[in-house]
Amino acid sequence: MVYRGRLSGKRRSGNGVAAAGIRSQTMLQGIRNASQHWLGKIVLTIIFTLLIAGVGIFGVEEFFRGGTSNNVATVGSTPITTEQVRQAYQNQIQRYQAQLKRALTPDQARMLGLDRQVMAQLITEAALDQKTHDLGLAVPDSAVIRAIHDEKSFQNAQGQFEPQLFYQTLQRAGLNEGMFVREQRAVIARLQLAEAVSSDLHVPVALREAVHRYTTERRGAAYLMLTPSTAGQIPDPTEDELKTWYEANKSGFRAPEFRSASLLVVDPVAMAKPDAISDADARAAYALNKERFGTPEKRTIQQIVFPDHAAAEAARKAIEDGSKTFEAIATERGTDDKDLTLGTLSKPELFDTTVADAAFALPEGGVSQPVQGRFGTVLLRVTKIEPGTVKPFEQVEGEIRNGLALARARDAMETTRDAIEDQRAGAKPLADIATERGLKLITVKAVDPNGKDPEGKKVTDIPDPDTTLPALFRAEIGGDNEPLRTKAGGYVWYDVTNIDPAHDKPLEQVKDGVQAGWTATEIAKRLQAKGRELVEKVNKGESMEDVAKEVGVNLQEVQDLSRNQAKDMLTTDDVNLIFATPVGKAGTAAAKDSRAVFKVTSATMPAFMADSPSDRTISQNFQAALADDVLSEYITEVQKNAGVKVDATALRRAIGGEY
Repeated sequence: MVYRGRLSGKRRSGNGVAAAGIRSQTMLQGIRNASQHWLGKIVLTIIFTLLIAGVGIFGVEEFFRGGTSNNVATVGSTPITTEQVRQAYQNQIQRYQAQLKRALTPDQARMLGLDRQVMAQLITEAALDQKTHDLGLAVPDSAVIRAIHDEKSFQNAQGQFEPQLFYQTLQRAGLNEGMFVREQRAVIARLQLAEAVSSDLHVPVALREAVHRYTTERRGAAYLMLTPSTAGQIPDPTEDELKTWYEANKSGFRAPEFRSASLLVVDPVAMAKPDAISDADARAAYALNKERFGTPEKRTIQQIVFPDHAAAEAARKAIEDGSKTFEAIATERGTDDKDLTLGTLSKPELFDTTVADAAFALPEGGVSQPVQGRFGTVLLRVTKIEPGTVKPFEQVEGEIRNGLALARARDAMETTRDAIEDQRAGAKPLADIATERGLKLITVKAVDPNGKDPEGKKVTDIPDPDTTLPALFRAEIGGDNEPLRTKAGGYVWYDVTNIDPAHDKPLEQVKDGVQAGWTATEIAKRLQAKGRELVEKVNKGESMEDVAKEVGVNLQEVQDLSRNQAKDMLTTDDVNLIFATPVGKAGTAAAKDSRAVFKVTSATMPAFMADSPSDRTISQNFQAALADDVLSEYITEVQKNAGVKVDATALRRAIGGEY
């Protein structure tokens, strides 16, 4: 048995745990296979969450004994502990921060609903565990051990289970074997339950045929377009009409909140002083990094692979005494021109370091001794040498000085931050700090949450707006704000100096826009009325040609229309309405600022063939969807029958703060 004793070690957090979690997330092969359906994805999420969380609970000797903990929720008799919630919540935040490439505040996390996502996931898992317990589903130790032994992440190069590798992987993730075994046992039991509920589902023929009809039907139509000019002259609105329309559409003329602010930016690029770099330091950096300031030596290398050292040595001697050429031996070995030449490569570009050392020790045209490479014994020949080049110091001096200055500025960032924070603690204004330190103070006169000024133009001088703007709109006038870290490694201090709340713009200020909106609405009403009139005439027997002549527009014909696909002058909505109209009937639909009047002229579709390739594709696609639905309904019913209780106070304590 592998599972003896305990794994020790401190819990880990941050990038170290994330990396360990990623290395450890490839668990059991059966779970991988099961991840193609909905529950399997839940299972993988469980494992990933627990591995990154990196908590050790018990060793294997204590595995069959329960522990006690504070519970946030229970599903039946299955508890969800405070620690489970806290770990899952923090892990979810870390994943979102990695995706967004910025930190999330607790308020932002709750606005995204991460707390609800985590609780829904944990309740689902607990419901499945409760049901497996109720049904008496059990996974024996032998099955768990066999599954772990079969996991490739814990196997050596010979495909054998390696206990040391197993322990090292768990230790890097901060886990012990008891915790790991417990989770695998639960996961396997859940999969057994999921397979019993959702396996061998068949998609009904009626559903497959309906999908076939929906996706393969094609339609033809005749149509005309009523343009705004068709509506005729629209008289100017009265004041009462403008006021009525404005009141009904006031939200479209609402001014967003604007804020004014002062920003003090400490940026390493701006603080870098290349002129302060001494000549000695610049030349020392050049000497240490010469290879960066030129091109490396490259060689065109040929290679012949042999089954063993003796065969390679015999070939080398034949080349040396002139009885055979390098090319002739390559032909004998079945190596064609394409495979003979490795390419023109620098030394680091060669994957096999032994081959690289041998090749770069040869003169041009020279043939190597037999070389034992990673993929066999080889003979090498260098057919061309392109010498490396190095730019002189004077040519790259500016680049070196800039690089050193930037590195020093970044190293000084924390010292500068602490000094400015001390000044801020002494209530010194940002403007005074900027003047004293020779830093630029950015004054933002007015900006909305989208980064635009009152004229709708982008405010361009706000650093890292994705981070800075949300912070500005969370802050208060006179508030004590923490500095923001920039992507370049600097800091931004900010003070909100004025807040202009969002408000409705008065009618007099937006009168031109209101009149334009009212006019567009009147045109749309007239076109809609005209469209209905023409549809009624067509449905009573008049031809599309006659109604087109009546309004003085050209009649269009279109064929091979597909659902949800715009074509010619018809929008997607127009096309979908054509599919909702019986053949031989007319209809009308808005088409941007115009209006379409159409008559459906044809509807065709290929015959449904059961078990055809397309029918099998439909079955495969909908089988997964049916499994999702069945599992979802089953889990909902399990939760309902078992009973779910959530302690709101414990939940707030687990995730921190109110929500």
